[in-house]
Amino acid sequence: MNPQASASTAWAKIQGMINGAIVMLPNIVLAIIVFALFYFAAKTIKKVVKRLTRKYRHARNLGLVLGRLSQGIVLLVGLFVALSIVIPSFKAGDLIQLLGISGVAIGFAFRDILQNFLAGILILLSEPFRINDQIVFQDFEGTVENIQTRATTIKTYDGRRIVIPNSELFTNSVVVNTAFESRRLQYDIGIGYGDDIDWAKKLILEAMHSVDCVLKDPAPDAIVVALAESTVNIRARWWIKPPRRADAMDIQDKVLTAIKNKLTANGVDLPFPTQQILFHDQTEETDGDRSRQREGWPAGKAEVPSPRSIGGSLRKLAQMRSSLQGADERSPRDGNGSDRPHNANADNQN
Repeated sequence: MNPQASASTAWAKIQGMINGAIVMLPNIVLAIIVFALFYFAAKTIKKVVKRLTRKYRHARNLGLVLGRLSQGIVLLVGLFVALSIVIPSFKAGDLIQLLGISGVAIGFAFRDILQNFLAGILILLSEPFRINDQIVFQDFEGTVENIQTRATTIKTYDGRRIVIPNSELFTNSVVVNTAFESRRLQYDIGIGYGDDIDWAKKLILEAMHSVDCVLKDPAPDAIVVALAESTVNIRARWWIKPPRRADAMDIQDKVLTAIKNKLTANGVDLPFPTQQILFHDQTEETDGDRSRQREGWPAGKAEVPSPRSIGGSLRKLAQMRSSLQGADERSPRDGNGSDRPHNANADNQN
């Protein structure tokens, strides 16, 4: 093959491509302009829809959905129009047919993305929570910043951003702390077993009523919830409004401070965890007799000996040691101070 002829053929093809591009250049510029117009129109439609629904709280998420869907539809129409201008033989039906053929493959390849997309649409429509709500999801807690079609972002109370896929939020339990206007808080306070429970509950209620941020209706209350190892646990419960995290922490600080000061000022004990250890002397004659065991053992209606204190046990031990030492001193010893055994045979011989 002649190299010169090959070069001429290649150059002719290049010139043909350049001439074709020059011929299509006006169509390309027009297609870009048309797509740009559709792009700005889509953004404008999205803003208008959001602005119309911004005044109604229950329609805000619906406005986000409609705005994003309208923007996507307008952009898709603009793309079809631009392609028709650049390629006059192009038909939208051909693209739709191609998408229909490859839809199954695309669905398997982008299953997670489509699942998150549909979950995001359902979350925006059903509104289990809204933007600026404070939620708890598994180990994450914070304020909802944005609900996108793929994921939801929350800002934690320590200033971090968490991105959670919408499919997980839609299929798992979510706690919404700000779903209602008011919220109840509670805290367990332990008092001593020797304190008057009714008197302590009255003091706790007075302390909660003294805090201005605690709601009067529903009224706060105090109930006994447990007889613990070292304390009688009383649960203080009060309602706050609004139920946001910062307000809850601030009011809890005031309530607990007031309760602690009120109880200590009136002599109510707030004991530390303590344990009572019972010593059982296994050398006693009553050992093993269930009817005569000491405290800590069931005795029924039988006689129960009085419990012995640690001091009494130590005194008895000292007396036992003293008696043993006295017996040793009274035993016979030889001239060297050692014990001399008694030889009965030697006495008989003498």
